[in-house]
Amino acid sequence: MRKEDLRDHAARALTRARERSTALTDAVDDEDLVRQHSKLMSPLVWDLAHIGSQEELWLVRDVGGREPLRPDIDDLYDAFQHPRADRPALPLLGPAEARAYVGEVRAKAFEVLERAPLEGRRLTDAAFAFGMITQHEQQHDETMLATHQLREGEPVLHAPAPPSRRGGPLPGEVHIPAGSFVMGTSVEPWALDNERPAHEVAVDAYFLDTTPVTNAAYIEFLEAGGYDQPRWWSEQGWAYRTAHDITAPRFWRREHDGWRRTRFGVDEPVPPRQPVVHVSYYEAEAYAAWAGKRLPTEAEWEKAARFDPATGESRRYPWGNDEPTAEHANLGQRHLSPAEAGAYPAGVSALGAHQLIGDVWEWTSTDFHGYPGFVAFPYREYSEVFFGPEYKVLRGGSFGTDAAAIRGTFRNWDYPIRRQIFAGFRCARDAGHV
Repeated sequence: MRKEDLRDHAARALTRARERSTALTDAVDDEDLVRQHSKLMSPLVWDLAHIGSQEELWLVRDVGGREPLRPDIDDLYDAFQHPRADRPALPLLGPAEARAYVGEVRAKAFEVLERAPLEGRRLTDAAFAFGMITQHEQQHDETMLATHQLREGEPVLHAPAPPSRRGGPLPGEVHIPAGSFVMGTSVEPWALDNERPAHEVAVDAYFLDTTPVTNAAYIEFLEAGGYDQPRWWSEQGWAYRTAHDITAPRFWRREHDGWRRTRFGVDEPVPPRQPVVHVSYYEAEAYAAWAGKRLPTEAEWEKAARFDPATGESRRYPWGNDEPTAEHANLGQRHLSPAEAGAYPAGVSALGAHQLIGDVWEWTSTDFHGYPGFVAFPYREYSEVFFGPEYKVLRGGSFGTDAAAIRGTFRNWDYPIRRQIFAGFRCARDAGHV
Protein backbone atom coordinates (compact mmCIF):
# COMPACT_ATOMS: atom_id res chain seq x y z
CA MET A 1 0.00 0.00 0.00
CA ARG A 2 1.33 3.47 -0.90
CA LYS A 3 2.22 5.64 2.07
CA GLU A 4 -0.52 8.17 1.37
CA ASP A 5 -3.08 5.37 1.08
CA LEU A 6 -1.74 3.92 4.33
CA ARG A 7 -2.14 7.28 6.06
CA ASP A 8 -5.72 7.54 4.81
CA HIS A 9 -6.44 3.98 5.93
CA ALA A 10 -5.06 4.63 9.41
CA ALA A 11 -6.93 7.94 9.70
CA ARG A 12 -10.23 6.31 8.75
CA ALA A 13 -9.68 3.50 11.25
CA LEU A 14 -8.87 5.95 14.05
CA THR A 15 -11.87 8.10 13.17
CA ARG A 16 -14.28 5.16 13.15
CA ALA A 17 -13.04 4.10 16.58
CA ARG A 18 -13.47 7.61 17.97
CA GLU A 19 -16.98 7.91 16.55
CA ARG A 20 -17.89 4.75 18.42
CA SER A 21 -16.25 5.92 21.66
CA THR A 22 -18.18 9.16 21.39
CA ALA A 23 -21.47 7.39 20.77
CA LEU A 24 -20.99 5.11 23.78
CA THR A 25 -20.13 7.97 26.13
CA ASP A 26 -22.57 10.55 24.77
CA ALA A 27 -25.43 8.05 25.21
CA VAL A 28 -25.53 8.70 28.97
CA ASP A 29 -25.39 11.78 31.18
CA ASP A 30 -22.39 12.86 33.21
CA GLU A 31 -23.67 11.15 36.34
CA ASP A 32 -23.78 7.84 34.49
CA LEU A 33 -20.33 8.42 33.01
CA VAL A 34 -18.66 8.65 36.41
CA ARG A 35 -20.70 5.88 38.08
CA GLN A 36 -19.31 2.38 38.47
CA HIS A 37 -22.06 0.08 37.24
CA SER A 38 -20.21 -3.05 38.40
CA LYS A 39 -17.01 -3.67 40.31
CA LEU A 40 -16.00 -5.80 37.33
CA MET A 41 -15.85 -2.69 35.15
CA SER A 42 -14.41 0.81 35.21
CA PRO A 43 -16.57 3.94 35.08
CA LEU A 44 -17.08 4.84 31.43
CA VAL A 45 -15.19 8.09 31.94
CA TRP A 46 -12.08 6.12 33.00
CA ASP A 47 -12.15 4.11 29.77
CA LEU A 48 -12.49 7.29 27.73
CA ALA A 49 -9.51 9.04 29.30
CA HIS A 50 -7.47 5.80 29.27
CA ILE A 51 -8.00 5.63 25.50
CA GLY A 52 -6.54 9.12 25.23
CA SER A 53 -3.67 8.35 27.59
CA GLN A 54 -2.53 5.34 25.57
CA GLU A 55 -2.82 7.31 22.35
CA GLU A 56 -0.70 10.07 23.84
CA LEU A 57 1.96 7.64 25.09
CA TRP A 58 2.39 5.77 21.80
CA LEU A 59 1.45 8.16 19.00
CA VAL A 60 2.17 11.62 20.37
CA ARG A 61 5.19 10.93 22.58
CA ASP A 62 6.82 7.83 21.08
CA VAL A 63 6.10 7.99 17.34
CA GLY A 64 5.79 11.76 17.22
CA GLY A 65 8.52 12.65 19.70
CA ARG A 66 6.27 15.43 21.06
CA GLU A 67 6.23 16.91 24.54
CA PRO A 68 3.82 15.17 26.96
CA LEU A 69 0.39 16.76 27.27
CA ARG A 70 -0.60 15.33 30.64
CA PRO A 71 2.25 13.40 32.27
CA ASP A 72 0.52 14.00 35.60
CA ILE A 73 -2.22 11.48 34.74
CA ASP A 74 -0.07 8.64 33.41
CA ASP A 75 -0.40 6.61 36.62
CA LEU A 76 -4.14 7.25 36.94
CA TYR A 77 -4.79 5.60 33.60
CA ASP A 78 -2.27 2.78 33.84
CA ALA A 79 -4.46 -0.32 33.91
CA PHE A 80 -1.82 -2.25 35.87
CA GLN A 81 -1.56 0.34 38.64
CA HIS A 82 -5.19 0.32 39.75
CA PRO A 83 -7.72 -2.57 39.76
CA ARG A 84 -11.08 -1.75 38.21
CA ALA A 85 -12.87 -1.90 41.54
CA ASP A 86 -10.64 0.89 42.90
CA ARG A 87 -10.81 3.32 39.98
CA PRO A 88 -13.89 5.35 41.06
CA ALA A 89 -11.95 6.54 44.13
CA LEU A 90 -9.14 8.00 42.01
CA PRO A 91 -8.98 11.72 41.12
CA LEU A 92 -10.08 11.01 37.56
CA LEU A 93 -10.68 13.59 34.86
CA GLY A 94 -14.31 14.63 34.81
CA PRO A 95 -16.46 14.13 31.69
CA ALA A 96 -15.77 17.56 30.15
CA GLU A 97 -12.06 17.41 30.93
CA ALA A 98 -11.76 13.84 29.60
CA ARG A 99 -13.49 14.78 26.35
CA ALA A 100 -11.26 17.81 25.91
CA TYR A 101 -8.16 15.72 26.63
CA VAL A 102 -8.92 12.96 24.12
CA GLY A 103 -9.78 15.59 21.52
CA GLU A 104 -6.46 17.38 21.99
CA VAL A 105 -4.56 14.10 21.85
CA ARG A 106 -6.31 13.08 18.65
CA ALA A 107 -5.52 16.37 16.95
CA LYS A 108 -1.82 15.91 17.73
CA ALA A 109 -1.95 12.23 16.70
CA PHE A 110 -3.28 13.25 13.28
CA GLU A 111 -0.44 15.77 12.97
CA VAL A 112 2.00 12.94 13.72
CA LEU A 113 0.32 10.68 11.18
CA GLU A 114 0.78 13.30 8.46
CA ARG A 115 4.53 13.48 9.10
CA ALA A 116 5.53 10.01 10.34
CA PRO A 117 7.81 8.18 7.88
CA LEU A 118 5.90 4.87 8.30
CA GLU A 119 9.16 2.99 7.86
CA GLY A 120 12.49 2.49 9.54
CA ARG A 121 11.10 1.30 12.88
CA ARG A 122 9.01 -1.74 13.60
CA LEU A 123 6.61 0.49 15.51
CA THR A 124 5.95 2.66 12.46
CA ASP A 125 6.31 0.15 9.61
CA ALA A 126 2.95 -0.18 7.82
CA ALA A 127 1.56 2.33 10.39
CA PHE A 128 1.63 -0.41 13.02
CA ALA A 129 1.43 1.98 15.99
CA PHE A 130 -1.68 3.61 14.54
CA GLY A 131 -3.24 0.19 13.98
CA MET A 132 -2.33 -0.86 17.51
CA ILE A 133 -3.99 2.24 18.97
CA THR A 134 -7.04 1.76 16.75
CA GLN A 135 -7.41 -1.78 18.03
CA HIS A 136 -6.85 -0.66 21.62
CA GLU A 137 -9.63 1.90 21.36
CA GLN A 138 -12.01 -0.57 19.71
CA GLN A 139 -11.26 -3.12 22.43
CA HIS A 140 -12.16 -0.54 25.06
CA ASP A 141 -15.27 0.32 23.08
CA GLU A 142 -16.34 -3.31 23.43
CA THR A 143 -15.52 -3.12 27.13
CA MET A 144 -17.67 0.00 27.39
CA LEU A 145 -20.44 -1.82 25.54
CA ALA A 146 -20.23 -4.55 28.19
CA THR A 147 -20.52 -1.83 30.85
CA HIS A 148 -23.70 -0.63 29.13
CA GLN A 149 -25.06 -4.16 29.40
CA LEU A 150 -24.42 -4.08 33.17
CA ARG A 151 -26.00 -0.64 33.51
CA GLU A 152 -29.47 -0.42 35.06
CA GLY A 153 -32.15 1.90 33.74
CA GLU A 154 -33.94 2.68 30.52
CA PRO A 155 -32.34 1.66 27.23
CA VAL A 156 -29.97 4.29 25.80
CA LEU A 157 -28.41 2.28 22.95
CA HIS A 158 -30.41 1.42 19.86
CA ALA A 159 -29.70 -0.57 16.72
CA PRO A 160 -31.66 -2.59 14.17
CA ALA A 161 -32.31 -6.25 14.85
CA PRO A 162 -29.74 -8.66 13.40
CA PRO A 163 -30.67 -10.75 10.36
CA SER A 164 -32.54 -14.03 10.58
CA ARG A 165 -31.33 -17.24 9.02
CA ARG A 166 -32.92 -18.18 5.72
CA GLY A 167 -32.94 -21.46 3.87
CA GLY A 168 -33.04 -25.06 4.96
CA PRO A 169 -31.47 -26.62 8.03
CA LEU A 170 -27.72 -26.77 8.33
CA PRO A 171 -25.79 -29.91 9.27
CA GLY A 172 -25.14 -30.11 12.98
CA GLU A 173 -21.41 -30.67 12.54
CA VAL A 174 -18.64 -30.30 9.99
CA HIS A 175 -15.77 -32.73 9.61
CA ILE A 176 -12.27 -31.30 9.83
CA PRO A 177 -9.69 -33.68 8.35
CA ALA A 178 -6.42 -34.55 10.05
CA GLY A 179 -3.30 -32.78 8.95
CA SER A 180 -1.15 -29.76 9.54
CA PHE A 181 -1.90 -26.12 8.77
CA VAL A 182 -0.21 -22.77 9.28
CA MET A 183 -1.41 -21.16 12.51
CA GLY A 184 -0.78 -17.53 13.39
CA THR A 185 0.78 -14.96 11.09
CA SER A 186 4.07 -13.34 10.25
CA VAL A 187 2.70 -11.08 7.51
CA GLU A 188 -0.52 -9.45 8.79
CA PRO A 189 0.63 -5.81 9.20
CA TRP A 190 -1.46 -4.92 12.25
CA ALA A 191 -1.33 -8.33 13.94
CA LEU A 192 -0.38 -8.12 17.62
CA ASP A 193 2.51 -9.94 19.24
CA ASN A 194 0.55 -12.95 20.51
CA GLU A 195 -0.65 -13.75 16.96
CA ARG A 196 2.96 -14.13 15.78
CA PRO A 197 4.86 -15.91 14.35
CA ALA A 198 3.25 -18.18 11.80
CA HIS A 199 4.01 -21.82 12.57
CA GLU A 200 2.86 -25.23 11.42
CA VAL A 201 0.54 -27.20 13.70
CA ALA A 202 -0.69 -30.78 13.22
CA VAL A 203 -4.28 -31.47 14.21
CA ASP A 204 -6.05 -34.83 14.40
CA ALA A 205 -9.39 -35.24 12.63
CA TYR A 206 -12.40 -33.93 14.54
CA PHE A 207 -15.97 -32.78 14.19
CA LEU A 208 -16.94 -29.20 15.01
CA ASP A 209 -20.39 -27.74 15.51
CA THR A 210 -21.44 -25.93 12.34
CA THR A 211 -22.64 -22.93 14.34
CA PRO A 212 -22.25 -21.71 17.91
CA VAL A 213 -24.52 -23.41 20.45
CA THR A 214 -27.93 -21.73 20.38
CA ASN A 215 -30.15 -20.59 23.21
CA ALA A 216 -32.64 -23.35 22.36
CA ALA A 217 -29.94 -26.02 22.68
CA TYR A 218 -28.67 -24.48 25.90
CA ILE A 219 -32.18 -24.43 27.36
CA GLU A 220 -32.28 -28.21 26.86
CA PHE A 221 -29.23 -28.41 29.13
CA LEU A 222 -30.95 -26.17 31.67
CA GLU A 223 -34.20 -28.14 31.59
CA ALA A 224 -32.29 -31.41 31.97
CA GLY A 225 -30.92 -30.15 35.28
CA GLY A 226 -27.46 -29.44 33.94
CA TYR A 227 -26.75 -26.84 36.60
CA ASP A 228 -27.70 -29.27 39.37
CA GLN A 229 -25.50 -32.23 38.42
CA PRO A 230 -21.80 -32.00 39.31
CA ARG A 231 -20.94 -34.87 36.96
CA TRP A 232 -20.99 -32.46 34.01
CA TRP A 233 -18.75 -29.87 35.65
CA SER A 234 -15.05 -29.71 36.30
CA GLU A 235 -14.08 -29.53 39.94
CA GLN A 236 -13.20 -25.85 39.62
CA GLY A 237 -16.34 -25.10 37.63
CA TRP A 238 -18.64 -26.80 40.11
CA ALA A 239 -17.00 -24.98 43.01
CA TYR A 240 -17.51 -21.66 41.26
CA ARG A 241 -21.10 -22.46 40.25
CA THR A 242 -22.11 -23.43 43.77
CA ALA A 243 -20.23 -20.64 45.54
CA HIS A 244 -21.98 -18.02 43.40
CA ASP A 245 -25.33 -19.82 43.00
CA ILE A 246 -25.17 -19.68 39.22
CA THR A 247 -28.26 -21.28 37.71
CA ALA A 248 -28.39 -19.91 34.13
CA PRO A 249 -26.47 -17.63 31.75
CA ARG A 250 -25.96 -14.14 33.11
CA PHE A 251 -28.90 -11.77 32.56
CA TRP A 252 -31.35 -14.71 32.21
CA ARG A 253 -34.25 -15.49 34.50
CA ARG A 254 -37.01 -18.08 34.44
CA GLU A 255 -40.61 -16.85 34.30
CA HIS A 256 -43.87 -18.78 34.25
CA ASP A 257 -43.97 -18.46 30.46
CA GLY A 258 -40.34 -19.43 29.83
CA TRP A 259 -36.89 -17.89 29.87
CA ARG A 260 -36.35 -14.15 29.60
CA ARG A 261 -33.25 -11.95 29.49
CA THR A 262 -32.23 -8.34 29.92
CA ARG A 263 -30.33 -6.92 26.97
CA PHE A 264 -29.09 -3.32 27.19
CA GLY A 265 -32.06 -2.37 29.31
CA VAL A 266 -34.63 -4.27 27.22
CA ASP A 267 -36.55 -7.11 28.85
CA GLU A 268 -37.35 -9.80 26.26
CA PRO A 269 -37.91 -13.53 25.78
CA VAL A 270 -34.70 -15.44 25.12
CA PRO A 271 -34.55 -15.82 21.31
CA PRO A 272 -34.16 -19.56 20.67
CA ARG A 273 -32.19 -19.42 17.42
CA GLN A 274 -29.50 -16.97 18.50
CA PRO A 275 -26.20 -18.22 19.94
CA VAL A 276 -26.12 -18.32 23.71
CA VAL A 277 -24.10 -15.45 25.17
CA HIS A 278 -22.85 -14.40 28.62
CA VAL A 279 -21.71 -17.86 29.68
CA SER A 280 -18.42 -18.60 31.41
CA TYR A 281 -15.85 -21.11 30.27
CA TYR A 282 -17.04 -23.39 33.06
CA GLU A 283 -20.63 -23.29 31.82
CA ALA A 284 -19.51 -23.97 28.25
CA GLU A 285 -17.37 -26.87 29.44
CA ALA A 286 -20.28 -28.36 31.40
CA TYR A 287 -22.68 -28.09 28.46
CA ALA A 288 -20.15 -29.78 26.17
CA ALA A 289 -19.73 -32.67 28.62
CA TRP A 290 -23.52 -33.05 28.92
CA ALA A 291 -23.78 -33.12 25.10
CA GLY A 292 -21.12 -35.86 24.90
CA LYS A 293 -18.61 -33.50 23.35
CA ARG A 294 -15.86 -31.09 24.44
CA LEU A 295 -14.69 -27.59 23.72
CA PRO A 296 -12.31 -27.23 20.75
CA THR A 297 -8.68 -26.44 21.26
CA GLU A 298 -7.49 -23.11 19.95
CA ALA A 299 -5.67 -24.83 17.08
CA GLU A 300 -8.84 -26.73 16.13
CA TRP A 301 -10.81 -23.51 16.12
CA GLU A 302 -8.28 -21.74 13.92
CA LYS A 303 -7.97 -24.61 11.47
CA ALA A 304 -11.74 -24.69 11.00
CA ALA A 305 -11.72 -20.93 10.48
CA ARG A 306 -8.72 -20.49 8.20
CA PHE A 307 -7.64 -23.70 6.45
CA ASP A 308 -8.56 -24.03 2.78
CA PRO A 309 -8.20 -27.67 1.71
CA ALA A 310 -8.28 -26.70 -1.97
CA THR A 311 -5.09 -24.66 -1.70
CA GLY A 312 -3.56 -25.90 1.54
CA GLU A 313 -3.25 -22.28 2.66
CA SER A 314 -4.55 -20.43 5.70
CA ARG A 315 -6.91 -17.57 4.93
CA ARG A 316 -7.12 -14.24 6.76
CA TYR A 317 -10.82 -14.86 7.42
CA PRO A 318 -13.12 -17.87 7.10
CA TRP A 319 -14.51 -16.62 3.79
CA GLY A 320 -11.17 -15.63 2.26
CA ASN A 321 -8.78 -12.69 2.41
CA ASP A 322 -11.23 -9.84 1.84
CA GLU A 323 -12.05 -7.47 4.69
CA PRO A 324 -15.30 -8.20 6.56
CA THR A 325 -18.52 -6.62 5.29
CA ALA A 326 -22.05 -6.60 6.67
CA GLU A 327 -22.70 -9.69 4.53
CA HIS A 328 -19.89 -11.68 6.10
CA ALA A 329 -20.29 -11.23 9.84
CA ASN A 330 -22.10 -9.51 12.70
CA LEU A 331 -19.45 -7.04 13.87
CA GLY A 332 -18.95 -3.46 14.99
CA GLN A 333 -22.01 -2.97 17.20
CA ARG A 334 -24.08 -2.83 14.01
CA HIS A 335 -26.63 -4.84 15.99
CA LEU A 336 -26.97 -5.21 19.73
CA SER A 337 -27.21 -8.99 19.91
CA PRO A 338 -25.97 -12.07 18.10
CA ALA A 339 -27.74 -12.95 14.87
CA GLU A 340 -29.52 -16.27 14.43
CA ALA A 341 -27.25 -19.25 13.92
CA GLY A 342 -26.58 -19.59 10.20
CA ALA A 343 -27.58 -16.01 9.36
CA TYR A 344 -24.34 -15.21 7.49
CA PRO A 345 -23.88 -17.77 4.69
CA ALA A 346 -21.40 -15.44 2.95
CA GLY A 347 -19.11 -15.86 5.95
CA VAL A 348 -18.88 -19.65 5.90
CA SER A 349 -15.40 -21.16 6.09
CA ALA A 350 -13.88 -23.40 3.43
CA LEU A 351 -14.56 -26.36 5.72
CA GLY A 352 -18.23 -25.45 6.17
CA ALA A 353 -18.36 -23.79 9.60
CA HIS A 354 -20.55 -20.71 10.05
CA GLN A 355 -20.15 -17.57 12.15
CA LEU A 356 -16.59 -18.17 13.25
CA ILE A 357 -16.15 -14.39 13.08
CA GLY A 358 -18.60 -12.12 14.91
CA ASP A 359 -21.73 -12.75 16.99
CA VAL A 360 -20.07 -14.27 20.09
CA TRP A 361 -16.54 -14.80 21.32
CA GLU A 362 -15.98 -18.55 21.51
CA TRP A 363 -14.31 -20.24 24.45
CA THR A 364 -11.59 -22.75 23.61
CA SER A 365 -10.00 -25.29 25.94
CA THR A 366 -6.53 -23.81 25.49
CA ASP A 367 -4.62 -21.86 28.14
CA PHE A 368 -3.22 -18.56 26.91
CA HIS A 369 0.44 -18.87 25.94
CA GLY A 370 2.94 -17.57 23.41
CA TYR A 371 3.56 -19.30 20.12
CA PRO A 372 6.97 -20.88 19.41
CA GLY A 373 9.31 -17.97 18.74
CA PHE A 374 7.08 -15.42 20.47
CA VAL A 375 8.65 -12.00 21.01
CA ALA A 376 6.89 -9.39 23.15
CA PHE A 377 6.24 -6.19 21.19
CA PRO A 378 6.01 -3.34 21.83
CA TYR A 379 5.57 -4.03 25.57
CA ARG A 380 5.29 -7.13 27.76
CA GLU A 381 2.06 -5.98 29.38
CA TYR A 382 0.02 -6.43 26.22
CA SER A 383 0.27 -10.24 26.18
CA GLU A 384 3.18 -11.87 27.94
CA VAL A 385 2.23 -11.04 31.52
CA PHE A 386 -1.03 -12.94 31.00
CA PHE A 387 0.51 -16.19 29.77
CA GLY A 388 -0.32 -19.18 31.93
CA PRO A 389 -3.10 -21.48 33.11
CA GLU A 390 -5.19 -18.72 34.71
CA TYR A 391 -6.56 -17.55 31.36
CA LYS A 392 -8.44 -19.35 28.60
CA VAL A 393 -8.31 -18.31 24.96
CA LEU A 394 -11.40 -16.97 23.21
CA ARG A 395 -11.65 -16.63 19.45
CA GLY A 396 -13.68 -15.02 16.71
CA GLY A 397 -15.01 -11.75 18.10
CA SER A 398 -18.58 -10.78 18.93
CA PHE A 399 -21.29 -8.44 17.68
CA GLY A 400 -19.48 -5.82 19.80
CA THR A 401 -16.07 -6.35 18.15
CA ASP A 402 -15.03 -4.02 15.37
CA ALA A 403 -13.61 -5.38 12.13
CA ALA A 404 -10.33 -3.56 12.87
CA ALA A 405 -9.89 -5.67 16.00
CA ILE A 406 -10.62 -9.15 14.66
CA ARG A 407 -9.26 -11.58 12.07
CA GLY A 408 -8.70 -15.31 11.80
CA THR A 409 -5.51 -15.10 13.86
CA PHE A 410 -6.72 -12.70 16.57
CA ARG A 411 -6.53 -14.06 20.13
CA ASN A 412 -8.52 -12.90 23.14
CA TRP A 413 -8.19 -14.28 26.65
CA ASP A 414 -9.98 -14.04 29.98
CA TYR A 415 -10.55 -15.77 33.28
CA PRO A 416 -12.77 -18.88 32.94
CA ILE A 417 -15.28 -17.32 35.37
CA ARG A 418 -16.06 -14.32 33.12
CA ARG A 419 -19.73 -13.96 32.21
CA GLN A 420 -20.23 -10.25 31.49
CA ILE A 421 -18.28 -10.49 28.22
CA PHE A 422 -20.06 -11.35 24.98
CA ALA A 423 -18.92 -14.96 25.02
CA GLY A 424 -20.54 -18.17 23.80
CA PHE A 425 -19.05 -21.35 22.36
CA ARG A 426 -19.34 -24.28 19.99
CA CYS A 427 -18.47 -27.90 20.68
CA ALA A 428 -16.10 -30.40 19.11
CA ARG A 429 -15.59 -34.14 19.27
CA ASP A 430 -12.92 -36.54 18.13
CA ALA A 431 -13.38 -38.14 14.72
CA GLY A 432 -11.11 -41.16 15.09
CA HIS A 433 -10.20 -42.52 11.68
CA VAL A 434 -13.14 -41.09 9.72
